[in-house]
Amino acid sequence: MELTQDIREKFGRFRVLVVGRANAGKTTLLQRICNATEKPEIFDREGNKIDAAVVQGSVNRGYHNIENGLVFKSNQNFVFHDSCGFESGGEDEFTKMKAFVLDRAPTTKLKERIHVIWYCIPMDEIHRAITNAEARFFSECDTDDVPVIAVFTKFDALWGDAYGQLKRSGLSRRECSNRAPERAKEIFANAKIWDRLCETQYPPKDCMCV
Repeated sequence: MELTQDIREKFGRFRVLVVGRANAGKTTLLQRICNATEKPEIFDREGNKIDAAVVQGSVNRGYHNIENGLVFKSNQNFVFHDSCGFESGGEDEFTKMKAFVLDRAPTTKLKERIHVIWYCIPMDEIHRAITNAEARFFSECDTDDVPVIAVFTKFDALWGDAYGQLKRSGLSRRECSNRAPERAKEIFANAKIWDRLCETQYPPKDCMCV
């Protein structure tokens, strides 16, 4: 317990950069991690709270500041930074994300350093799991010693496909429901998404399905 307290005093909050395309389930993921239902509070780099209405207005106008930290009241041990989706080929957002990583990954200011990067990849469109955005990130972004975790979100979307496959094989509804989670894992494995990511220049260190 004392060791944990010492680590918290030295490093402060656990700082996470969350990357992924729009509608990748990033907000839902953060709420689950923090056991929250409310939206997070937003702070600038100096720790000043920002009016959420002002931020939302900026987002609506196409402006997004990756420097802003997101903190949930229900779990203030985490600070999240959201990289606006760059799946549409937006060079500006990609450049900002890389600059943020280059600034925060090696910094000697421990309370500003990012500790991990979660790259969210939604499974509700498994046929396009790896788009140009993912390919570019894992081929160009050297994150130094900061580990990248591939987070396969919306994994339950594969359960529907799995259920359909099992139903067509003649199984009962109960059998389909019971076997769907395992069949979903098989569908995911057969798509070889993780294998493809591991073959990139800067592959993720690990993955999780949520």
